[in-house]
Amino acid sequence: QVQLVESGGGLVQTGGSLTLSCVVSGRTFSTDDMGWFRQAPGKEREFVTYRNWNSGILSYADSVKGRFTISRDNAKNTVYLQMNSLKSDDTAVYYCACTRSTVVGDYTIPRNYDYWGQGTQVTVSS
Repeated sequence: QVQLVESGGGLVQTGGSLTLSCVVSGRTFSTDDMGWFRQAPGKEREFVTYRNWNSGILSYADSVKGRFTISRDNAKNTVYLQMNSLKSDDTAVYYCACTRSTVVGDYTIPRNYDYWGQGTQVTVSS
């Protein structure tokens, strides 16, 4: 059974930085690809970033481009989301997500993912 466990969320001031972690277990090639999504109160879950290290696909939502970076540490079965220059609009619960192998179809759509972490809260205060 694939399991994803996020951590690293918290309260940060506008302009600050946070790094989220997503530890992957139960997946054959644990960090071949990963997506990050976020959901603010009263809003739908939205795409943040996706990376496939085998195919070279790397995509960021326009709202985070240039501020967020997705990376991985294979030895630790962990994918990271480095978030810089945080804004109040970044306040949300952040989720990492994957499939058993790799995403088929549009990686920006939540329904194309099979496994989700429990989420970690990021709150940006002004």
